[in-house]
Amino acid sequence: MKYWRGYLTAGILAALTWGIMEFAKAHTALVDMIYPYFTRLIQNTLADWSSGAGFCLWQVLAVLLVVVGIASIVLMIVFKWNFVQWLGWVLAGCTLIFTLHTGMYGLNSHAGPLADDIRLTVSDHPYTTTELVEATIYFRDMANTLATQVPRDEAGKPDYPSFQEMADIAGQGFQTLTYDYSYSVFAGSTAPVKELGWADMYTSMGITGVTMPLTGEAAVNPNIPVVSIPFTMCHEMAHRMCISYERDANLAAFLACRVHTDPVFQYSGYFMAFRYCYNALAGMGSSAAENAAKQIYNGINDELLADLADYRKFFAEHRDEDAANLANSVNDRYIKVSGDESGTASYSEVCNLLVSWHIQEIYLPAHQDEVKQFDPLDKNQVDLGG
Repeated sequence: MKYWRGYLTAGILAALTWGIMEFAKAHTALVDMIYPYFTRLIQNTLADWSSGAGFCLWQVLAVLLVVVGIASIVLMIVFKWNFVQWLGWVLAGCTLIFTLHTGMYGLNSHAGPLADDIRLTVSDHPYTTTELVEATIYFRDMANTLATQVPRDEAGKPDYPSFQEMADIAGQGFQTLTYDYSYSVFAGSTAPVKELGWADMYTSMGITGVTMPLTGEAAVNPNIPVVSIPFTMCHEMAHRMCISYERDANLAAFLACRVHTDPVFQYSGYFMAFRYCYNALAGMGSSAAENAAKQIYNGINDELLADLADYRKFFAEHRDEDAANLANSVNDRYIKVSGDESGTASYSEVCNLLVSWHIQEIYLPAHQDEVKQFDPLDKNQVDLGG
């Protein structure tokens, strides 16, 4: 029996985790009312604790776990421990980590969408080509304007502050959203994000950032194109605020960058929003969308055009296909297990949210004078036929 205690422990933990996730899936309204606030408090506490270290504590812990694992294998060989018993306790340890993750963060995938928290109306039907075109033009024009306002070097490349300087002020946008817009969903930790260690490895995988709920750390790959770093900082910070879905974290990052006082953050937000919408438009496949995408592309100014080219070139040159495919597969599986059936496709699904935001916050206010007031005596507005 003693040989199977590890497996029994792993089984109990796995059953407990499965039960919690099924309960959350069946009671999303209850989860949305309580769980995000509870986990946000945990993340705030962990972020305050881990912010004292200038490096990612979770990466150190990961190395220690590997060392402990290797040491246990050596001890198993030296002292002739039973392999079946050893493997059982390894499985129990791995299951315990996933159970802790689920309890401390993972159920946020079963909470309500960000759109509900920020009073954003999202249509049940997909956006039309016209709606996407108008949103894409708006994001392009804003990116065009801001591209000329950010600091640049003599070669015209973005000349941004240091990583740490940007990290120190990245939370400003979320504070504005919380206190000026009354969006309580963003009332989480704004502790500076950290530089992701082993950046070259993550770059080859196409990974731009990682948030680790077990330590309350949000980290960004410092090697990625500088124009996207402010947006990515806000994206990972949004995850730490218990905004779980990737599409929601992308929308949160855009909103935080948009209201930031620094043009560097504003440009990063509109730059990424334009990329998401333009790529969606170019990928629609219809001739109308293709022609619209060409016209929009022709309206990109030199600064934005150069930054887009540099962004594409960076990932094309540094991406290792095998490593990237493996990382994408693992990430896709993790997202789906956590409760989002879209998997990694959820990153680009922010386009629907961006189009909805544009309609509600930009298009409708600008055209409200065109909305004709109802007149009960106007035969064109009232059916007088009985």
